[in-house]
Amino acid sequence: MLARLRHSLTVSGFLLLSACAAWAQTSTLQGEVKDENGQPLKGAVIVLDRTDIKGHYQVKTDKKGHWLYTGLPLGMFNISCVVDGKVADKVSNVKAGMGDDNPPVNFDLKKQAAATQAAQSGQLTDDQARGMSKEQREKFEAAAKQRTEAMKKNKALNDAFNAGQDSLKKAQAEPDKTQKITDFTAAANSFKQAGDLDPSQVAVWDSMGAAYYGLGNVQTGDEKTKAYDQAVAAYQKEVQLKPDSAAAYNQLGNIYGAEKKIPEATDALTKAAQLDPQMAAKAYFNMGANLVNTGQADKASDFFKKATDADPNYAEAWYQMGSILMSRGTVDAKTGQQTYPPETATALNKYLQLQPNGPHAQEAQAMLQAMGEKVQTNTVVPGAKKKK
Repeated sequence: MLARLRHSLTVSGFLLLSACAAWAQTSTLQGEVKDENGQPLKGAVIVLDRTDIKGHYQVKTDKKGHWLYTGLPLGMFNISCVVDGKVADKVSNVKAGMGDDNPPVNFDLKKQAAATQAAQSGQLTDDQARGMSKEQREKFEAAAKQRTEAMKKNKALNDAFNAGQDSLKKAQAEPDKTQKITDFTAAANSFKQAGDLDPSQVAVWDSMGAAYYGLGNVQTGDEKTKAYDQAVAAYQKEVQLKPDSAAAYNQLGNIYGAEKKIPEATDALTKAAQLDPQMAAKAYFNMGANLVNTGQADKASDFFKKATDADPNYAEAWYQMGSILMSRGTVDAKTGQQTYPPETATALNKYLQLQPNGPHAQEAQAMLQAMGEKVQTNTVVPGAKKKK
């Protein structure tokens, strides 16, 4: 019995020693926090994020600005000092070794503020300069110079782009043609300046294209052609940077259409429709309009049909398709009987169904009456409530 008791005590002692050894595998980290005036900062939140294994701990500083966290697992930590909900300073890759004999992790917000100010101004204080080697000072000065140049470039870029936007909006709202030319030109020049500063900005090329397109629309002759070509170049630059820009392809199609370059317009607008199904109806309608404006109405109806297939509520496309089909009507020389393509009445009635009081309502009704078709006046406008 005595032997068994001794054996039990021996085992228990071993287990106790093992437990103590496991408990000892912890660490303590601590430090001080001083505010921007060099005084102890109470209530700062110290956040300890373990990096080798997921772990998150935090503690607040006491009235003496001291913080301490004991019982931490051994490992690597990123430690942040949070003041008023914002990270005021941070120390990365702090090793938490066994026990409480780890170097303190202190935060001096006065030094941090001075460092931030130095980084922004590019000027070191005397204390900062004394604490750096020649190589460190040279590295700091080079980085500060690079940062200053980048800030200047960004300001110049923003100033040029904003000036261009102001001129573009002014040109679009200006009723006087001569002044519109002046404003569109000013907008284009500002966007060109922005593009020279940073050619990687999609918004710059998109706006430049709009400025040159607007300029071409109010000019004539060679000046119109030149402006359209510059608009095309800008939008082509945009699609180089952003190949999936359906809006840019749509604008390219419109410009090519204005230049009567129908194959190029067709390709661009088809691309726009493929990239963005929601833009398909508009792209196909624009293609139809291009063909009508270049005297190719016979081909235009196919695109207006595609527009209505993409958006059955596209009233203008239904009217344009109906008008073209109406023009294809024939008259029998012997009987005088008129014959029209079967979809003519359907298209015109669909327009009236969607826009019974639309800008083409009278023309649509007149064409239907001339065809001997019944005008459907008892339709309900989409979105409207039926009368009870």
